[in-house]
Amino acid sequence: MTTAPEIYNIPAGRPFVDALAAGILARLKASGADIKADPLGLADVTILLPTRRACRSLGEAFRRLGGTRAMALPRMLPLGDLDEDELVIADAAEFGMAGGDGGDTGLPMAMAGMRRQLLLSQLVLKLGIESWAEPPGPDQAVRLAAELARLVDQVHTERIGFDRLAALVPEDYARHWQETLEFLKIVTDHWPGMLSSEGAVDAATRRNLVIEAQAEAWRKRPPTTPVIAAGSTGTIPATADLLKVVASLPAGAVVLPGLDMLADAENWQSFVASHPQFSLARLLGHLDATLDAVRDWPAPGVGETAPARQLLIAQALAPAETAPVPLAGDALPLPEALKGVVRLDCSGPQEEAAAIALMMRETLEVEDKTAALVTPDRGLARRVAAELRRWNIEIDDSAGVPLATTPPGAFLRLVAQMMADQVTPFTLLAALKHPVASGGDAPGVFRAKARRLEMLALRGPRPAPGFQGLLAALGAAKDGAGADGPEGLDDIIAWLEPIAQAAEPFAAALAGSGVPLREVVTRHVAFAETLAGGAADGSGAKGLWAGDDGEALAGFISELHAAAEGFPAIQGARYPALLDALLTGRVARPRHGGHPRLNIWGLLEARLQHADLMILGGLNEATWPPDPDPDPWLSRPMRRDFGLPPLERRIGLAAHDFTQAFSAPEVALTRATRVEGTPTVPSRWLLRLDNVMGVAAAKEVLDRGKGWLAWQQALDRPGAYDKPVRPSPCPPVSVRPRRLSVTEVETWMRDPYAIYARHVLKLEPLDAIDADPGAADRGSFIHHALDSFQREWRGDLDDAAYRRLIEIGREAFAGALDRPGIWAFWWPRFERTARWFITHERHRRANAQPLASECRGKLKIIGPAGDFLLVAKADRIDRITATDELAIIDYKTGAIPSKGDVENGFAPQLLLEAVMARWGGFDGVPAGDVTALGYWRLSGGDPAGEDKPIRGDIATLTDDALAGFERLVARFDDPKTPYLARPRPDKAPRFGAYDHLARVKEWSSGLDQGGDGGS
Repeated sequence: MTTAPEIYNIPAGRPFVDALAAGILARLKASGADIKADPLGLADVTILLPTRRACRSLGEAFRRLGGTRAMALPRMLPLGDLDEDELVIADAAEFGMAGGDGGDTGLPMAMAGMRRQLLLSQLVLKLGIESWAEPPGPDQAVRLAAELARLVDQVHTERIGFDRLAALVPEDYARHWQETLEFLKIVTDHWPGMLSSEGAVDAATRRNLVIEAQAEAWRKRPPTTPVIAAGSTGTIPATADLLKVVASLPAGAVVLPGLDMLADAENWQSFVASHPQFSLARLLGHLDATLDAVRDWPAPGVGETAPARQLLIAQALAPAETAPVPLAGDALPLPEALKGVVRLDCSGPQEEAAAIALMMRETLEVEDKTAALVTPDRGLARRVAAELRRWNIEIDDSAGVPLATTPPGAFLRLVAQMMADQVTPFTLLAALKHPVASGGDAPGVFRAKARRLEMLALRGPRPAPGFQGLLAALGAAKDGAGADGPEGLDDIIAWLEPIAQAAEPFAAALAGSGVPLREVVTRHVAFAETLAGGAADGSGAKGLWAGDDGEALAGFISELHAAAEGFPAIQGARYPALLDALLTGRVARPRHGGHPRLNIWGLLEARLQHADLMILGGLNEATWPPDPDPDPWLSRPMRRDFGLPPLERRIGLAAHDFTQAFSAPEVALTRATRVEGTPTVPSRWLLRLDNVMGVAAAKEVLDRGKGWLAWQQALDRPGAYDKPVRPSPCPPVSVRPRRLSVTEVETWMRDPYAIYARHVLKLEPLDAIDADPGAADRGSFIHHALDSFQREWRGDLDDAAYRRLIEIGREAFAGALDRPGIWAFWWPRFERTARWFITHERHRRANAQPLASECRGKLKIIGPAGDFLLVAKADRIDRITATDELAIIDYKTGAIPSKGDVENGFAPQLLLEAVMARWGGFDGVPAGDVTALGYWRLSGGDPAGEDKPIRGDIATLTDDALAGFERLVARFDDPKTPYLARPRPDKAPRFGAYDHLARVKEWSSGLDQGGDGGS
């Protein structure tokens, strides 16, 4: 005789695992079992749960209910995760009866994930699509293989045969889909044979076989001991079949999570895939049961959130076509439904994370109270964990972090990229300064050497490629500085040489065009171990393989090494991209969550779990719910015709997760209104809640969160920093500079703080790392080449002169032309500049003759505080043939000052040099009137050069410049005059070397561009 299925429900407002444990103990007590007298009474109970984490949570619930009593826990077995994309496969032997006596079931083993991905990659590389413009690289093949594996798992999960693809008539679809169907022959025609040769099956097939074997065993020989399947929504057909068997067992029961018992028949039939009850509705239909057949799971002593909360969320998420007018008044008592609910709309992700961390920290002030952040946003999870460390609270994201972003995973990727890029400055420093790197030294010592290497060779233009180019640059620095060289240079060379030697095998592999993947991985790991632990102990495991992250990386490398057998030889340059592709989707999960009362859960980890305070974070569209990943193989109509579930089903599962968590006693709903400066859209569930609650109630819930936002702002922005001010140091006159160059006078006018930083604080700006060609060094090389040519060449300015100037240029650029940036950018521009210079100089010498080049000069004036010396180095001084007057020329490789800046004193260089020349201040140049001033712009572009004379009365401009300079000296000889940072923003330098020191961005926001007065 067939018995009615035993189907129960634990409502969303009741903590699932606690209610489940309490109900099981109550059922045993009702059957006459006494757990107090018989601590082994629970051992006969078998409980099937969705995930291994749910099993651990239920075990903790039994321990809470048991108190100090010792008891054996029931047999808890994971069926597999609810999301078929992340299946947890239980071996059939675990089910006891699948193999008769619990021994070998005879089922084929599942192929390892990495091995399957690489084998599918080989098929992609071998077969591909004829219409592709070029065959995919190994990294592209690996990514395509991952998508193929996902499709294979979906097809096996839904128990659909690939032969059904033939039913999709190609003529009904676009050419793109016809090519896709042709490409899918990889899994229809070729993949089965490869599986057979490996003696394995796909993971989803293995899981189905295990579950089906268990279902068949229980049909033939129903167990007499209790079997309870709890928490599953039956999204996997094989699981749904097993639940049907369990429900019909003599001592079996199925316990559903969060079934909406208030839904009427009309709503029940209208649920779409994106509705939170969709999967449960399908499961009930599969169990041949109706809502009336479902009973409440008895859970004595376990409380429940007010039913009004469940009514609110059910109404908010009801299908739009059946949803009635928003409930209010007695139908939906909002005060009761919203008790304990708060919402925070934060300005950005960092503010959201800080506010969440504050709420979690406040939870610890209440004894035994727990809190959990539930979010699909792993970036938000990491931010919250980092914020909690300010209170020395360590908490891990139980959903795990991408293995590629863990310290050892990131270090391994950085080492690969550094070598693939031939040791460029940024990739080298990123690897050497990584926390994992120590190279046999103490970490602090190792990083100090890396910083010294940076100062000696990596600031300025890029060295030649590879470690050998870097060593050559260090050698050149030593030769150029004399026998001893810069301080510590020999030590850095001695430190770098063993690293360079250890890198050679890996560099050779990356330079190859057909290297076995396993060999590249082996050499990569060996070099990474050298950088991580060095050759001193031979282990290389100091930071690379230690801890949970290191163990996860070691497992990945071991799996990759085993799976790489037979993989086609690769081009070494593609290895970093291939490594990144293989790391995609791999996560490192902590073995322990850190704090006992605080948790961070992903959606999968949060299912069936609860905390006193549930914080639902990242509630923006495309984050929660996430956008359905587009199927790269089948269009929506093709998926429907093929028999695959709609993509929106994942939204339905996410909606069910939201419903469960929202039913907790205390709930905080958080989101960021902007992410990376872009406005965000609130989650559809927030919008629906607002619609149901009405404007007044929605505002009240938001107002409750304002206190948390205010506390977060007060924590991160104390009152002392609310109003950052422009720095205005007033050092004593005795330490103020009494000597400046003419180029520094311009800085003195535009940004006095820079003069203070350099001459009072004695801070010299550093060159940029991997400096862009075209900066100050290019000007120095060109100035040096033109100066040498002017001093040497006395003949005609013909082609021979041009060739000689090119030779001098090579001498000036000596030691730098082997650097890629200089050769690619600077030298071609110099060649064009040299051609323009010779041509222009030929015409100029008809009216003027060069008198001095790179000539040093000085000018002394008397200020209120004493003598002030102005120095200069004129690029060129000519004598005008007809009048015997002087002309001064300034070579510019960058921008030329505007006419207004010259007249207003903001570009006084040439005018002050004219004052020096008038008074005989230049070495070897007799005093004389200066009647011509000009700039020669030597860009090497189009045009290669330009002659830009200063127009106007040179004598008047010169007198004004001298008077302005004297006023400037007198003003700064006043001890009350501050060295303001950027006193006139409209005249400030575009890029200031000391802007970061002056914290310009902190106080300059909102200042008008007219400034507040000059110096």
